[in-house]
Amino acid sequence: MLNFKHYSLARHYIVMSQHSSELSSPSAELPVADAAQQRLIEVFDMLAPKPGMTRSSLEGVNLMRANSPLPRMPVMYEPSIVIVCQGRKRGYLGDQVFQYDAQQYLVLSVPLPFECETEASFDQPFLGISIRVDLTMVAELLMALNETQGAAKNEPLGIYSTPLDPALSSAVQRLLDALASPLDARILAPSIVREICYRVLTGEQGDAIRAALTHQNHFGRVAKALRRIHADYHGALDVDTLAAEAGMSLAVFHAQFKAVTATSPMQYVKTTRLHHARLLMVQDGLNAGAAAARVGYESASQFSREFKRLFGLSPVDEVKRMRAIYDSPPPRIVQPVARYVTAV
Repeated sequence: MLNFKHYSLARHYIVMSQHSSELSSPSAELPVADAAQQRLIEVFDMLAPKPGMTRSSLEGVNLMRANSPLPRMPVMYEPSIVIVCQGRKRGYLGDQVFQYDAQQYLVLSVPLPFECETEASFDQPFLGISIRVDLTMVAELLMALNETQGAAKNEPLGIYSTPLDPALSSAVQRLLDALASPLDARILAPSIVREICYRVLTGEQGDAIRAALTHQNHFGRVAKALRRIHADYHGALDVDTLAAEAGMSLAVFHAQFKAVTATSPMQYVKTTRLHHARLLMVQDGLNAGAAAARVGYESASQFSREFKRLFGLSPVDEVKRMRAIYDSPPPRIVQPVARYVTAV
């Protein structure tokens, strides 16, 4: 059995989006909710009344809410399925622009850093459900689907958005309803999450998740390298070792890594460390020096320079900004745990 225990979930602070040739302007009016969507919103309001990320009673399922617009800013997202009940998000990865809303859901088959902005208001808050892609579950589903699923026709994408079909929409509604009842959440919700993963896996772009588990193609080998980085981001990582472990020459590894992530391997490592450091400061209350050391920096001044270059603010000012957005008081110091950095 494959072991993906290092894929534990972090607190969300922002989110992301779909590739669209007809990208709406930020001021475009959001669609009016139909009866089914209104039902989703009502249950969502009960489960997650406050802005930010609310952990559900089911591990790996989280509810995200924003009551006001969020400007474009750097985020990092874990492998996940994101379904929007209301609102809209737009993400930027290299020269690609992605958008998702109540009509389209987002899938990330690998962890990716990008920039994201959120459309929301007090009357129409952003409401989204994030479901972690459990690669062990995916592997089990692939074994069951082995006789009917062929190889990917094209090199898959690490992130994509696709229309929300009735079967998946129904499963999401049932998942929210189940989460509203402690007993249903414990007994029914896990099987509904499995159904959602199955629907996505057998959907028109399910090749991306399948490829993330297959090391016979370039995408799968890069996905393996990304998992290695997120497991050991605080340690000594070098491109030669990552390329060798991926079974690629250095030149091919660089090219394929950038094709998937829109950045170089070592820049990706640096970005991962900085996102983890921000999480440690905002969520766990560490100061900049302690967070820098925890994620692998030897120089506090270098950490501060690179942090400001990525986020546009000093560590102290960025922590203040994040806490102001989510009305979050400084937390008590807690023991470190392995987790992913992501966003609302």
